[in-house]
Amino acid sequence: MVLIYNAGIFFIDLFISIGALFSSKLKLLKEGRKATRIMLEDIEGPVIWIHAASLGEFEQGRPVIEAIKKHLPEKKILLTFFSPSGYEVRKDYEFADYVVYLPADTRQNAIRFINAVKPEMAFFVKYEFWYHFITQLSKKDIPVYGISVLFRKDQPFFKWYGGLFRKMLKAFTHLYVQDESSAKLLDGIGISNYTVAGDTRFDRVREIAESASDIDIAEKFAGGSRTIVAGSTWPPDEKILLKYINETEEVKLIIAPHEIDESHIKQIETALKVPYFRITSPPDDVESRRVMIVDTIGMLAAIYRYGQIAYVGGGFTSGIHNTLEPATYGMPVIFGPDYKKYKEACDLVELGGGFEVKDYREFRQLVSKMWSDDEFLEKSSKASGEYVAGMCGATAKIMKDIFSVEI
Repeated sequence: MVLIYNAGIFFIDLFISIGALFSSKLKLLKEGRKATRIMLEDIEGPVIWIHAASLGEFEQGRPVIEAIKKHLPEKKILLTFFSPSGYEVRKDYEFADYVVYLPADTRQNAIRFINAVKPEMAFFVKYEFWYHFITQLSKKDIPVYGISVLFRKDQPFFKWYGGLFRKMLKAFTHLYVQDESSAKLLDGIGISNYTVAGDTRFDRVREIAESASDIDIAEKFAGGSRTIVAGSTWPPDEKILLKYINETEEVKLIIAPHEIDESHIKQIETALKVPYFRITSPPDDVESRRVMIVDTIGMLAAIYRYGQIAYVGGGFTSGIHNTLEPATYGMPVIFGPDYKKYKEACDLVELGGGFEVKDYREFRQLVSKMWSDDEFLEKSSKASGEYVAGMCGATAKIMKDIFSVEI
């Protein structure tokens, strides 16, 4: 099985080398891995190594990184990425002392990397399982932890041919898994070195919500009105939202499109038949307008709290965006049908805090029910808020268990 695994890594590496001739992203990865060899020479300890595949996994590792830096400032952080989409965005991340690409997972690379870094311990985030790196850490008695780990029954760990992968799980010092479903899967294959701790990303979202600055213009616009806040929207989402606001009275809309280029903003404005304004150029009479267009980035997480209902875009295109940001404020969250690969969205639907709509008719019916049935709106809002609150605390658990630090 190791031979098959090694062959797979070889062909992945070959694909990257060939693909780099045609893909700028793969070229960044290839060149970044080469640079790692040089950058390793400058690393000085004591080092704690945290690995994330890409930007999404980084956000799950981030609360742990920042907690370590806050409570154990003498420790240095080595952050590694597999994907350029993570590395290129976070290569200057202020809480990491070193940021590099992870080399290909060969035995030789793993030994060379670990010998150079000499980490005190290592953390792998969510789905990151690299056989040689993990087993070499274990052989050298370096503690290795999985954080915000999520297992599904279709993964090779739980198949008849998954012996190599099960061996990898046993090499972990401890796995901090997100939910009971993951725990049951591990129980089924005799793995007991785990704790159900939740998802560290919830801690990050809660922290952002609690530290968000007031946005006076949004508060003034929404006032005491019924307000829908729509975030990261795409044209299919906007078609539904704008039709609704054009046909409905006494409801306001805050819309933050995913793309904020001038042509897209003008498309939204052209479709509107009610008074609107851009948040970057507010008029004096914002209270009398029906739509506020957020034509800038970085404000959405804080703006959600000015509405009673949230709509998260992407469910009619490539997949929904962040549902946790509105849910943390205790808002029912509506989205299109492409949500089933997102655990938190599925959880919200199951608990009654998230809602799928397939078209305008379903959206209008659902929102009308929320506005007319106070008990239904309150119940769905409570479900969202309690879900986020119940999933928070993973970072504190990890810090207490591993570092004996209370946060």
